[in-house]
Amino acid sequence: MHPRLDPAQTAPGLRAVMMGLEHYVPSRARQIWCTMLKLKRAYDPVSQTDGTRLLVERLWPRGLSKAKLHVDAWLKDVGPSTELRKWFSHDPERWARFRRRYFRELDSQPEAWRPIVSAARHGTVTLVYSSHDEQHNNAVALQDYLRAKMRRPAVSADAVAADRVRASG
Repeated sequence: MHPRLDPAQTAPGLRAVMMGLEHYVPSRARQIWCTMLKLKRAYDPVSQTDGTRLLVERLWPRGLSKAKLHVDAWLKDVGPSTELRKWFSHDPERWARFRRRYFRELDSQPEAWRPIVSAARHGTVTLVYSSHDEQHNNAVALQDYLRAKMRRPAVSADAVAADRVRASG
């Protein structure tokens, strides 16, 4: 905890983060986090408003150097598996099934997407992707997935504390 911040004197969202209860943050704070997840094609110009830029593809975008792409991290494991990516092949008719299958992959590896949620708690995050199709790609699906995760119903810190007491007793 930051030495100058008293949890009792802070907003509920920040208080929950300071107490290590990030997943119990009230809904207003989660709404703010959700708006901080942006999308951008790897081939579009970098902007100061991009915030933290995260490449969310398994493959590096063709024709771009690391210097030109300007990403803060390459999160290969958050991209769809090679098998799923090849099956989907950016076919809009497979979009709904792709999303369901991709969400199951994400459910099975939360360690891949949690860094994105963590970064979004501190400011704007831009998910960088290379697909030409701006409506049917893994970054769009990932953004929807993460927004749904961040909109979970809030539980009060008192309820969490009570559950911990019951569990330890």
